[in-house]
Amino acid sequence: MNEEKYTGLIFAMQEEQTGFDHYLSQKQIHKIAQRQFIQAKFGSHKVICVLAGIGKVAASMTASIMLDRFPMKQVIMCGVAGGIHQHLHQGDVVIASELIQHDMDASPLFPKFEIPLTGKACVQSDQRMTEQLTHASKQFLASQASTQKAQVKVGLIASGDQFISDHNRLNQLRNDLPELLAVEMEGAAIAQVCEAFEVPFSVIRTISDSANDEATQDFQSFIKTTAAPYSIGILKAYFSA
Repeated sequence: MNEEKYTGLIFAMQEEQTGFDHYLSQKQIHKIAQRQFIQAKFGSHKVICVLAGIGKVAASMTASIMLDRFPMKQVIMCGVAGGIHQHLHQGDVVIASELIQHDMDASPLFPKFEIPLTGKACVQSDQRMTEQLTHASKQFLASQASTQKAQVKVGLIASGDQFISDHNRLNQLRNDLPELLAVEMEGAAIAQVCEAFEVPFSVIRTISDSANDEATQDFQSFIKTTAAPYSIGILKAYFSA
């Protein structure tokens, strides 16, 4: 007997999923490890939606529980990120082709950024999901009159247990990782867990700030008004494809 599987939707902060509950039906709530895993339907698609909390430990624990307790076919992390690439601006969308932990440094035992005992620093996203989310993001942004100039970029996203808002740290990241598009605090941890469970995943982020001295102010205002509608709109386009 084949068991029908779910799409996992993970958010770090409550603000990032504001209004999302309105689109869920047939909800069942499973309380595990101080988290609420919402088993539901998003349109006609079966999903497990969960608020992970901020940081790599919270994200990896949430993803591990999800993949262990529920039959999953894919996982998507949605939310906001700080733009690192000079051509990215607030409101642009970045989809991870690969993810790295920018605060992973076990040197001299292992090269900087390398995940110990794996022989690699980056974890690759699922190519099919990346392509489909890219198309869905472009479709959604094209339908928004106020965001006609917004870009969709695919590339490297870095995660770490730091909110980047310092020019020196920003410049260091640009020097260390020239191809880096954006920084956040959870994606690479979820990527590592999904890879271990052999479940396809993707990470999609809306640029909320430029990871500089004004990042805190930009972040607080942007996340309340734009991030959640972006996530909802992109996911609706993704699932309707």
